[in-house]
Amino acid sequence: MAMSFELPEEALSETFLAASGPGGQNVNKVATACQLRCEVFKLGLAPDVYQRLKTLAGSRMTSAGEIVITARKYRMQEANREDARARLAELIERAHVRQAKRVRTRPSRAAKAKRVEAKRQRKAVKEGRGKVKLD
Repeated sequence: MAMSFELPEEALSETFLAASGPGGQNVNKVATACQLRCEVFKLGLAPDVYQRLKTLAGSRMTSAGEIVITARKYRMQEANREDARARLAELIERAHVRQAKRVRTRPSRAAKAKRVEAKRQRKAVKEGRGKVKLD
């Protein structure tokens, strides 16, 4: 996306935990997974942006107004830290994008006539499939 949202450090807190998955003995010894918490109220977002962010975050947003992102894709702590921050920034950027208002349109008279004519033809086809009467 064109706009890059800058994350204020005072709104973020990080904890590192043991990751699951592949990594051998390293995964049991080193806390490489990063859990990033962001206090949304400290970001100073507009009310409409906040609502979109809440919708986009879904279950990642707590009732206390924090977004929790856990990154455990990489085997290095720093790489997971960068991944978590990038994912959070991308989520906030997506919340800034406003959906275009849909302009309601009405079908023209010709379009309505065409639709009704198609229905008439279909009716005729189906009537032709009726039971055969032997008089």
